[in-house]
Amino acid sequence: MIKNRLKNKIFLAGHNGMVGKSLNKLLIKKGYKNIITANRAKLDLTNQTKVNNFFKKNKFDQVYLCAAKVGGIMANQTYPANFIYDNIMIATNIIHASWKNNVKKLLFIGSSCIYPKKTKQPMKEDYLLTSKLEESNEPYAISKIAGIKICESYNRQYDTDFRCVMPTNLYGTGDNFDELSSHVIPGLIVKIHRAKITKLPFVKVWGSGKPKREFLYVDDMANICERIMNLSKNQIKKVTKPRKIHINLGTGKGISIKNLTKIVAKVIGYKGKIIFDRNYPDGHPQKVNDISIQKKLKCKISNNLLGGIKSTYLEYLSRKVK
Repeated sequence: MIKNRLKNKIFLAGHNGMVGKSLNKLLIKKGYKNIITANRAKLDLTNQTKVNNFFKKNKFDQVYLCAAKVGGIMANQTYPANFIYDNIMIATNIIHASWKNNVKKLLFIGSSCIYPKKTKQPMKEDYLLTSKLEESNEPYAISKIAGIKICESYNRQYDTDFRCVMPTNLYGTGDNFDELSSHVIPGLIVKIHRAKITKLPFVKVWGSGKPKREFLYVDDMANICERIMNLSKNQIKKVTKPRKIHINLGTGKGISIKNLTKIVAKVIGYKGKIIFDRNYPDGHPQKVNDISIQKKLKCKISNNLLGGIKSTYLEYLSRKVK
């Protein structure tokens, strides 16, 4: 069974991103021999004709759809058109080409930002589309909801085996440390490290510090994705619904931005004051995934938050040395 699985021809879309890099490393480690990747220069994923020709030529068995335009609150507010257009086009083209070229299994990777701003906590898969989204990342969220609904629709009409996972905030090896486009943890690492090196007496952090967030180490995410991809169709059907095929991923535990900032400062060794700037938006007041389905599928988490932040900071330091 395992030997047959390892023979699958896999397209890893978005192999240069954090999730893609982690998945690529994991698949190679597990013994997969036929992993195909394509950078932007080789394949424009927003071009339907080029994507379909690429699929027709390669005849993939499995597709991991990790490719996406991602960023933090500032990036989402500055480039809303790019976020909605690029992400909808990427998802549409790859999912359609997968159906058209008889891909056996596809895994679409979304985000927990798909859930309404004021939804109940923890967030269950059933809460999708029950009320308004958070305004600060609405275009990105809508593109991910579109990806889910495209997968659902093809499954219903064509009996395809397209699966969707909605991870909480990801961080870790391969993270983006650009201060303008990074997410919470790498952004805090850059800002607080700089304050330590330049001996600044204080650091300003966006928002009130009150919102709660959940964080999943990217290598745990990769392990879960590989497991979910290789479960049988019946195993997935038992825990999902025809119009709610997405599966939440995470730890099921939230932490306030204030307490998270304290952990990052402690790991870095910064002794200055942390000031929360309320002139900037908080985003979702609370975001913690209900991971009941993840648990039913026996997907385990190996990395705790403190250890994960230490590893992420060490990588940031190694990049700066290079």
